[in-house]
Amino acid sequence: MTRAHYLRRFERLIDYIYDNLDQSLDQLTMSEVACISPYHLHRVYQGIYGESISATVKRLRLQRAAYQLVSTDLTVKQIADQSGYTSVQSFTRAFSESFEMPPARYRREGHHTQYSHCPKSEQGVMAMHEVRFETIEALEMVGIRHQGSYMEIGGAFEKLIGWLGMKGLLDHSLRTIGIFCDDPSVVETDQLRSVACASFQRQSEVELEEPLGVHTVDGGEYAVLRYKGSYANMSAAYEWFYGQWLPQSGREPRDAPCFEEYLNNPREVAPADLLTDIYMPLKATA
Repeated sequence: MTRAHYLRRFERLIDYIYDNLDQSLDQLTMSEVACISPYHLHRVYQGIYGESISATVKRLRLQRAAYQLVSTDLTVKQIADQSGYTSVQSFTRAFSESFEMPPARYRREGHHTQYSHCPKSEQGVMAMHEVRFETIEALEMVGIRHQGSYMEIGGAFEKLIGWLGMKGLLDHSLRTIGIFCDDPSVVETDQLRSVACASFQRQSEVELEEPLGVHTVDGGEYAVLRYKGSYANMSAAYEWFYGQWLPQSGREPRDAPCFEEYLNNPREVAPADLLTDIYMPLKATA
């Protein structure tokens, strides 16, 4: 069987997992979706993605749970049920291991709150979080387009990582970047456009296959905010960056999409330790 066949099968599996996080994801059904024997499914998956299927499912469910805690009024029990846990206690243990605090406390004091309680004075706003200025060259990357909730771009990244793994391209040169083309406050969720991208050393040598394409980040000057914490709750950082820092910076945003660079691997570090650089494109100063 060719790599392309395996890639298509695991793309179906990734879509199935994302679409059914509320359901019981048993091994037999997943092996049928991927058309791979249940005796070999887990070994093949782990060899490609670097983690077990159960670890992927747990990571995605807890990431969604973190988002639900901050963005909805669902109770901890309701979120635990939707995350596939048989009790609040078992959910709380798993969540605490990943996020370094129990769910109820995360709702009150998680990483998102550091941006929600910023001082309003100009001096306080500008000093509250470190923002640096960086001028970059245009960057050409390999990427997979995603349309829909930005929370679900992870599915495109899973497919991209699977493709890179099959090609033997997961090395120290890899950079992973998300391009976000629309403002979620004015564009309907199902119409939001984004791209899961990667840049790597042997990029020019690789022949691309659908659904991969070439995507470019414009060169120029950017303001860069480093965010530490779960991907699920970065919206508060964006609100601070655009709503508080930008108006008092004396700068104007350029007509180009913002992008994020992910500086460590969610398969290797806890959500609390994830580092993301958020790049805001700026107009040149007069």
